[in-house]
Amino acid sequence: MISFNKEQIFIVTGASSGLGEGTALLLNELGATVVGIARNAERLNAMKAKCKYPENMYLEIKDLTEDIDGLPAYMKELKNKYGKFQGLAYCAGIVEVKPLQLLTSHEMKKLFDINYFAPIMMAKGFADRRINNGAGASAVFISSLSSISCSRGMITYSGAKAALSSSIKAIAKECAPYKIRFNCVSPSDIKTPMVLNDAAEFMKDKEKIYPMGYGDVEDVANMIVFLLSDRAKWIASQNYIIDCGVM
Repeated sequence: MISFNKEQIFIVTGASSGLGEGTALLLNELGATVVGIARNAERLNAMKAKCKYPENMYLEIKDLTEDIDGLPAYMKELKNKYGKFQGLAYCAGIVEVKPLQLLTSHEMKKLFDINYFAPIMMAKGFADRRINNGAGASAVFISSLSSISCSRGMITYSGAKAALSSSIKAIAKECAPYKIRFNCVSPSDIKTPMVLNDAAEFMKDKEKIYPMGYGDVEDVANMIVFLLSDRAKWIASQNYIIDCGVM
């Protein structure tokens, strides 16, 4: 069974809902200390109210796209506040369904900021050996099945997630000699507010392609937590597809 102790501190971004919330709650339930980061204070506090060990759940209100180049310094501030980190789960992200003829570079940059540039700068911060616990530290990033199997209207989202998956592989190879692990998970359609609300029109009648229906948050959170744990100590530079066998 996977377990952690309160001296093992994990950052979880996007912790106020969806996969981030599920990951933060599961890490906390298994004994870890969690620093949950999100923009919405009300939803973050609602997440903390659900957790098993509230004394080991800390909240940070932060828009990760405000100062992307400053994120490594922000990670250092968090380390000075909470201590060195055992792991990072980057779960923040947004999706937008828009056909080619309606795209603008400004809107594309908005998606790339949160889905690509911010996670890469968070990875840069986490890889700093003054910030992580050294050998055994692990970071997991949410990519998407859309990075591999693209759908109409998902031009920017698919591009950002494909870029993320490729860059994390490169980062993993840089950090492997220090025994610090980087991996991605690429879920398909999971029942999260982002998928069910932001892409509701796109999701109509899509469930039938999944033999077991849409995935649940815990289906992905379990994989993230496994990759963060020492049970996955020889797994790095991978991108795990979680799609009920559709691919």
